[in-house]
Amino acid sequence: MDAHTTTVRVAIVTGGSRGLGRVMALALRAEGYAVTITASGTSAALDEVVADAAKLPGGAELLLPLIADVGDPNRAREVVDATAERFGGVHALVNNAGRGMRLVSETFTTDPVHFWDVPPATWAQIIETNVNGPFVMSQAVMPRFLAQGDGRIVNVSTSAQTMVRPGYAPYGPSKAALEAMTRSWATDLAGTGVTANLLLPGGAADTELLPAGPDRKGADGNLLSPEVMAAPAVWLCSPESANVSGARIIAKLWDPTLSADEAFAAASSAHVVAG
Repeated sequence: MDAHTTTVRVAIVTGGSRGLGRVMALALRAEGYAVTITASGTSAALDEVVADAAKLPGGAELLLPLIADVGDPNRAREVVDATAERFGGVHALVNNAGRGMRLVSETFTTDPVHFWDVPPATWAQIIETNVNGPFVMSQAVMPRFLAQGDGRIVNVSTSAQTMVRPGYAPYGPSKAALEAMTRSWATDLAGTGVTANLLLPGGAADTELLPAGPDRKGADGNLLSPEVMAAPAVWLCSPESANVSGARIIAKLWDPTLSADEAFAAASSAHVVAG
Protein backbone atom coordinates (compact mmCIF):
# COMPACT_ATOMS: atom_id res chain seq x y z
CA MET A 1 0.00 0.00 0.00
CA ASP A 2 1.21 3.49 -0.82
CA ALA A 3 1.03 5.30 2.51
CA HIS A 4 0.86 8.67 0.80
CA THR A 5 -2.42 7.83 -0.95
CA THR A 6 -4.19 6.55 2.16
CA THR A 7 -7.18 8.76 2.97
CA VAL A 8 -8.85 6.72 5.72
CA ARG A 9 -8.64 7.60 9.38
CA VAL A 10 -5.86 5.82 11.24
CA ALA A 11 -5.90 4.44 14.79
CA ILE A 12 -3.35 2.80 17.07
CA VAL A 13 -4.69 0.27 19.58
CA THR A 14 -2.18 -0.88 22.19
CA GLY A 15 -2.72 -4.35 23.57
CA GLY A 16 -4.70 -5.02 20.42
CA SER A 17 -4.10 -8.74 20.07
CA ARG A 18 -6.45 -9.99 22.78
CA GLY A 19 -9.57 -9.23 24.78
CA LEU A 20 -10.89 -5.68 24.76
CA GLY A 21 -8.11 -4.45 22.48
CA ARG A 22 -8.78 -7.07 19.84
CA VAL A 23 -12.49 -6.20 19.82
CA MET A 24 -11.83 -2.47 19.49
CA ALA A 25 -9.18 -2.92 16.81
CA LEU A 26 -11.40 -5.11 14.65
CA ALA A 27 -14.38 -2.81 15.19
CA LEU A 28 -12.33 0.14 13.96
CA ARG A 29 -11.04 -1.89 11.01
CA ALA A 30 -14.64 -2.89 10.16
CA GLU A 31 -15.57 0.81 10.13
CA GLY A 32 -12.90 1.52 7.53
CA TYR A 33 -10.04 2.63 9.76
CA ALA A 34 -6.45 1.66 9.12
CA VAL A 35 -5.29 0.21 12.43
CA THR A 36 -1.97 -0.51 14.10
CA ILE A 37 -2.12 -3.02 16.94
CA THR A 38 0.63 -3.67 19.46
CA ALA A 39 1.36 -6.61 21.73
CA SER A 40 4.18 -7.19 24.19
CA GLY A 41 4.52 -10.94 23.69
CA THR A 42 4.93 -13.19 20.70
CA SER A 43 3.47 -12.61 17.26
CA ALA A 44 1.03 -15.57 17.38
CA ALA A 45 -1.88 -13.58 18.82
CA LEU A 46 -1.16 -10.70 16.45
CA ASP A 47 -1.27 -13.10 13.52
CA GLU A 48 -4.76 -14.23 14.56
CA VAL A 49 -6.02 -10.64 14.46
CA VAL A 50 -4.43 -10.16 11.04
CA ALA A 51 -6.30 -13.24 9.83
CA ASP A 52 -9.59 -11.82 11.12
CA ALA A 53 -8.85 -8.43 9.55
CA ALA A 54 -8.22 -10.11 6.20
CA LYS A 55 -11.92 -11.02 6.07
CA LEU A 56 -12.97 -7.35 6.27
CA PRO A 57 -13.23 -4.83 3.41
CA GLY A 58 -9.75 -3.48 2.80
CA GLY A 59 -8.26 -6.69 4.12
CA ALA A 60 -5.15 -7.17 6.21
CA GLU A 61 -3.30 -4.43 4.31
CA LEU A 62 -5.06 -1.91 6.53
CA LEU A 63 -3.82 -3.55 9.74
CA LEU A 64 -0.25 -3.22 11.00
CA PRO A 65 0.79 -5.61 13.82
CA LEU A 66 3.78 -4.61 15.95
CA ILE A 67 5.55 -6.13 18.95
CA ALA A 68 6.09 -3.26 21.38
CA ASP A 69 6.63 -2.47 25.04
CA VAL A 70 4.39 0.57 25.33
CA GLY A 71 6.22 1.79 28.43
CA ASP A 72 9.41 2.37 26.42
CA PRO A 73 9.46 5.96 25.10
CA ASN A 74 11.72 5.06 22.18
CA ARG A 75 9.52 2.16 21.14
CA ALA A 76 6.41 4.33 21.51
CA ARG A 77 7.83 6.83 19.03
CA GLU A 78 8.75 3.98 16.68
CA VAL A 79 5.16 2.69 16.78
CA VAL A 80 3.78 6.13 15.93
CA ASP A 81 6.34 6.69 13.18
CA ALA A 82 5.77 3.24 11.66
CA THR A 83 2.03 3.86 11.64
CA ALA A 84 2.37 7.24 9.95
CA GLU A 85 4.81 5.83 7.40
CA ARG A 86 2.53 2.91 6.56
CA PHE A 87 -0.81 4.73 6.48
CA GLY A 88 0.08 8.40 6.00
CA GLY A 89 -0.93 9.70 9.42
CA VAL A 90 -2.45 8.99 12.83
CA HIS A 91 -5.83 10.23 14.06
CA ALA A 92 -6.63 8.16 17.16
CA LEU A 93 -4.81 6.36 19.96
CA VAL A 94 -6.52 3.76 22.14
CA ASN A 95 -4.41 3.10 25.23
CA ASN A 96 -5.67 -0.37 26.07
CA ALA A 97 -2.50 -2.32 26.93
CA GLY A 98 -2.56 -3.28 30.57
CA ARG A 99 -1.30 -5.73 33.15
CA GLY A 100 -3.71 -7.07 35.74
CA MET A 101 -3.73 -8.72 39.13
CA ARG A 102 -2.85 -12.16 37.76
CA LEU A 103 0.72 -10.88 37.73
CA VAL A 104 0.44 -10.64 41.52
CA SER A 105 -1.57 -13.82 42.18
CA GLU A 106 -3.64 -16.30 40.17
CA THR A 107 -6.13 -16.46 43.06
CA PHE A 108 -6.55 -12.74 43.68
CA THR A 109 -10.35 -12.86 43.31
CA THR A 110 -10.74 -15.38 46.16
CA ASP A 111 -7.55 -14.82 48.17
CA PRO A 112 -6.75 -11.08 48.06
CA VAL A 113 -3.13 -10.00 48.43
CA HIS A 114 -2.40 -7.17 50.89
CA PHE A 115 -0.52 -4.28 49.35
CA TRP A 116 2.42 -4.88 51.67
CA ASP A 117 2.83 -8.37 50.24
CA VAL A 118 3.04 -7.21 46.61
CA PRO A 119 6.65 -7.54 45.37
CA PRO A 120 8.01 -4.09 44.46
CA ALA A 121 9.17 -5.39 41.08
CA THR A 122 5.63 -6.58 40.30
CA TRP A 123 4.20 -3.24 41.42
CA ALA A 124 6.63 -1.42 39.13
CA GLN A 125 5.82 -3.71 36.19
CA ILE A 126 2.09 -3.03 36.41
CA ILE A 127 2.55 0.72 36.88
CA GLU A 128 4.97 0.77 33.94
CA THR A 129 2.36 -0.63 31.57
CA ASN A 130 -0.86 0.81 33.00
CA VAL A 131 0.30 4.35 33.84
CA ASN A 132 3.58 5.04 32.07
CA GLY A 133 2.43 3.29 28.89
CA PRO A 134 -0.50 5.61 28.16
CA PHE A 135 1.67 8.60 29.07
CA VAL A 136 4.55 7.81 26.71
CA MET A 137 2.28 6.64 23.88
CA SER A 138 0.18 9.81 24.14
CA GLN A 139 3.29 11.96 24.36
CA ALA A 140 4.69 10.26 21.26
CA VAL A 141 1.59 10.95 19.16
CA MET A 142 0.89 14.48 20.38
CA PRO A 143 3.17 16.37 17.94
CA ARG A 144 1.19 14.91 15.03
CA PHE A 145 -2.17 15.49 16.70
CA LEU A 146 -1.37 19.11 17.53
CA ALA A 147 0.05 19.85 14.08
CA GLN A 148 -3.09 18.60 12.35
CA GLY A 149 -5.50 20.04 14.93
CA ASP A 150 -7.22 16.67 15.21
CA GLY A 151 -6.67 13.68 17.45
CA ARG A 152 -8.44 11.28 19.76
CA ILE A 153 -6.96 9.69 22.88
CA VAL A 154 -9.06 6.92 24.42
CA ASN A 155 -7.79 5.52 27.72
CA VAL A 156 -9.25 2.20 28.87
CA SER A 157 -10.12 2.22 32.56
CA THR A 158 -12.01 0.17 35.14
CA SER A 159 -14.83 0.63 37.64
CA ALA A 160 -14.46 3.03 40.54
CA GLN A 161 -15.05 0.12 42.92
CA THR A 162 -12.08 -1.77 41.50
CA MET A 163 -9.80 1.24 41.94
CA VAL A 164 -10.20 1.14 45.72
CA ARG A 165 -11.06 -2.52 46.30
CA PRO A 166 -8.84 -4.20 48.91
CA GLY A 167 -6.49 -6.71 47.36
CA TYR A 168 -6.46 -5.01 43.94
CA ALA A 169 -3.22 -3.07 44.29
CA PRO A 170 -1.52 -2.01 42.15
CA TYR A 171 -4.06 -2.62 39.35
CA GLY A 172 -6.85 -0.54 40.92
CA PRO A 173 -4.62 2.40 41.86
CA SER A 174 -3.01 2.33 38.41
CA LYS A 175 -6.40 2.91 36.81
CA ALA A 176 -7.19 5.68 39.30
CA ALA A 177 -3.99 7.38 38.17
CA LEU A 178 -5.01 6.92 34.53
CA GLU A 179 -8.37 8.55 35.17
CA ALA A 180 -6.76 11.54 36.88
CA MET A 181 -4.29 11.86 34.01
CA THR A 182 -7.07 11.77 31.43
CA ARG A 183 -9.11 14.50 33.12
CA SER A 184 -5.99 16.65 33.39
CA TRP A 185 -5.10 16.06 29.74
CA ALA A 186 -8.60 17.00 28.61
CA THR A 187 -8.17 20.40 30.25
CA ASP A 188 -4.70 20.84 28.76
CA LEU A 189 -6.04 19.98 25.31
CA ALA A 190 -9.01 22.36 25.26
CA GLY A 191 -9.02 24.36 22.04
CA THR A 192 -6.49 22.16 20.23
CA GLY A 193 -8.87 19.86 18.35
CA VAL A 194 -7.46 16.92 20.33
CA THR A 195 -9.60 15.09 22.89
CA ALA A 196 -8.90 12.68 25.74
CA ASN A 197 -11.61 10.39 27.09
CA LEU A 198 -12.06 7.31 29.26
CA LEU A 199 -13.77 4.07 28.27
CA LEU A 200 -14.46 1.16 30.61
CA PRO A 201 -16.51 -2.03 30.26
CA GLY A 202 -18.65 -1.33 33.34
CA GLY A 203 -17.90 -4.59 35.13
CA ALA A 204 -15.56 -7.55 34.97
CA ALA A 205 -15.03 -8.48 31.33
CA ASP A 206 -14.34 -11.95 29.99
CA THR A 207 -10.64 -11.48 29.22
CA GLU A 208 -7.31 -13.00 30.19
CA LEU A 209 -6.90 -10.46 32.98
CA LEU A 210 -9.06 -12.80 35.06
CA PRO A 211 -7.81 -16.18 36.30
CA ALA A 212 -8.88 -19.48 34.79
CA GLY A 213 -10.98 -22.11 36.54
CA PRO A 214 -13.34 -21.51 39.47
CA ASP A 215 -11.82 -18.09 40.20
CA ARG A 216 -12.72 -16.78 36.74
CA LYS A 217 -16.02 -15.20 37.77
CA GLY A 218 -15.08 -11.63 38.59
CA ALA A 219 -15.81 -9.82 41.81
CA ASP A 220 -18.28 -7.62 39.93
CA GLY A 221 -20.62 -10.51 39.11
CA ASN A 222 -21.36 -12.04 35.71
CA LEU A 223 -18.69 -11.41 33.12
CA LEU A 224 -19.30 -8.92 30.33
CA SER A 225 -18.53 -9.68 26.71
CA PRO A 226 -15.57 -7.66 25.39
CA GLU A 227 -17.86 -6.75 22.47
CA VAL A 228 -19.48 -4.04 24.62
CA MET A 229 -16.41 -1.89 23.89
CA ALA A 230 -16.81 -1.88 20.10
CA ALA A 231 -19.43 0.79 19.40
CA PRO A 232 -18.31 3.41 21.96
CA ALA A 233 -14.66 2.96 20.97
CA VAL A 234 -15.45 3.60 17.31
CA TRP A 235 -17.44 6.72 18.20
CA LEU A 236 -14.75 8.09 20.51
CA CYS A 237 -12.17 7.74 17.73
CA SER A 238 -14.38 9.43 15.17
CA PRO A 239 -14.76 13.08 14.10
CA GLU A 240 -18.30 12.94 15.54
CA SER A 241 -16.90 13.01 19.10
CA ALA A 242 -14.93 16.22 18.51
CA ASN A 243 -16.84 18.20 21.15
CA VAL A 244 -16.42 15.63 23.91
CA SER A 245 -13.30 15.53 26.07
CA GLY A 246 -12.79 14.38 29.64
CA ALA A 247 -15.75 12.00 29.43
CA ARG A 248 -15.98 8.68 31.24
CA ILE A 249 -18.03 6.25 29.18
CA ILE A 250 -19.38 2.98 30.59
CA ALA A 251 -19.50 0.63 27.62
CA LYS A 252 -22.18 -1.72 28.91
CA LEU A 253 -24.58 1.25 29.05
CA TRP A 254 -23.95 2.22 25.42
CA ASP A 255 -27.03 1.36 23.37
CA PRO A 256 -26.14 1.05 19.67
CA THR A 257 -29.82 1.26 18.73
CA LEU A 258 -29.86 4.91 19.87
CA SER A 259 -28.37 7.87 18.08
CA ALA A 260 -24.74 8.51 19.02
CA ASP A 261 -25.71 11.57 21.07
CA GLU A 262 -28.36 9.61 22.97
CA ALA A 263 -26.05 6.65 23.52
CA PHE A 264 -23.34 8.96 24.82
CA ALA A 265 -25.73 10.68 27.22
CA ALA A 266 -26.88 7.32 28.61
CA ALA A 267 -23.38 5.87 29.01
CA SER A 268 -21.30 8.83 30.20
CA SER A 269 -20.52 10.50 33.47
CA ALA A 270 -19.14 14.04 33.90
CA HIS A 271 -17.43 15.48 30.85
CA VAL A 272 -16.05 18.74 29.59
CA VAL A 273 -16.68 20.11 26.12
CA ALA A 274 -13.61 20.71 23.98
CA GLY A 275 -13.24 24.36 23.10
